[in-house]
Amino acid sequence: MTTSVEAVTAALDRINADRRPGVWITLVAADVAVAAAHDVDTRRARGVNLPLAGMTLAVKDNIDVAGLPTTAGCPAFAYEPAVDAPVVAALTSAGAVVIGKTNLDQFATGLVGVRSPYGIAPNPHCATLIPGGSSSGSAVAVATGMVDIALGTDTAGSGRVPAACTGVVGVKPTRGRLTNRGVVPACRSLDCVSVLAADVSTAARAVALAAGPDPADPWSRWAPLTTVPERPLRVGIPDVAVLTFDGDAAGAARFTAAVAAIEAVDVVTEAVDLSPFVEAGALLYGGAFVAERYEAVGPFVDAHRDAVHPVVGDIIAASGRLPAWQAFRDRSALVALQTATAPVWDVVDVLVVPSVPRVPTIAEVLADPVGVNSMLGTYTNFVNLLDLCAVTVPLGEPEPTGPPASVTLIGPAWSDDVLVSLASRLGTPATRRRR
Repeated sequence: MTTSVEAVTAALDRINADRRPGVWITLVAADVAVAAAHDVDTRRARGVNLPLAGMTLAVKDNIDVAGLPTTAGCPAFAYEPAVDAPVVAALTSAGAVVIGKTNLDQFATGLVGVRSPYGIAPNPHCATLIPGGSSSGSAVAVATGMVDIALGTDTAGSGRVPAACTGVVGVKPTRGRLTNRGVVPACRSLDCVSVLAADVSTAARAVALAAGPDPADPWSRWAPLTTVPERPLRVGIPDVAVLTFDGDAAGAARFTAAVAAIEAVDVVTEAVDLSPFVEAGALLYGGAFVAERYEAVGPFVDAHRDAVHPVVGDIIAASGRLPAWQAFRDRSALVALQTATAPVWDVVDVLVVPSVPRVPTIAEVLADPVGVNSMLGTYTNFVNLLDLCAVTVPLGEPEPTGPPASVTLIGPAWSDDVLVSLASRLGTPATRRRR
């Protein structure tokens, strides 16, 4: 069994050998990380139950780690927290050792991973492709084997999109299952802490250890008792003919192959109309819900425009000018779409969608930052708005010029374990390597 000291030393060696910019914002001092690992090994030797002993952890830099600055991708915003965010404390209490803070789209505003003064995290499969965002550094740290587990956040897809772009597993729990205390907000009512890992079991175990109600977080929720059905799961499949792959000629065939892999693990499939889900997703940035980003950091952005990424600054500043009546209009539209989509969950347990239409290049994003970002959120934006949970899973091996194909499994709130049970049976490349 790998000791924590061995795991941390190996992680630091990999980071030092890699040396590519854009992944990390702040690293824990080597002696501090090794000392923390030694403490884990000592406690484990005494018989303390530490389910994450021997595992290393990266933390997106909008989540607090005591003793390290929280920048949210903006140096002028930086502050040094006195305590860990509860999700970080839960994982370190279980034996994981924090290695450092990872890069992100500034203020978690973006799905692209290029909106940061700290550089662009390199896509491990193709240097010209984006890493996805906003949890770009966390995804790349896992995909390159620098760490075992990484924390991200996910409001519009910020955990799922980079997971798809880099070929790792991304779990977006039910809203409120993990506390958001100690997290710089993007949209408080929609934010989720997400977990990225190389395989489903590691990600799911980390989520379970970090989960639980937090009386100090008004958005935290108590989880009801749930079970995984003993019968074959009912899986909803949208018609591939109506899906968009944004010009990717191989996209439809890739999704069809993924569906075939899912059908091979003892499920029952049902056709599902995805259009009301996608319509709901359009409200996130096409409506007034984006104004919640102004509530989170708008005054800072207004006062420090020269210190803020221009695309991020434009999005947040503009959101502060949206009229109040539009928020009520869009809320009514969302309720109507919630009503329209609710019957789907009477006939299926899981909905399967492409994680992203395609993985674009960095050059494409720089040329059209808003348009390409919107494309990436096609199958992710609606999930938190409709109070759903999701697991993103790579299928097959990496492609010659990019990551492996990826699908996202989606379910109603509190069906997290159902999604994990199916995702675990699909088998990611990382899972097969570890067997």
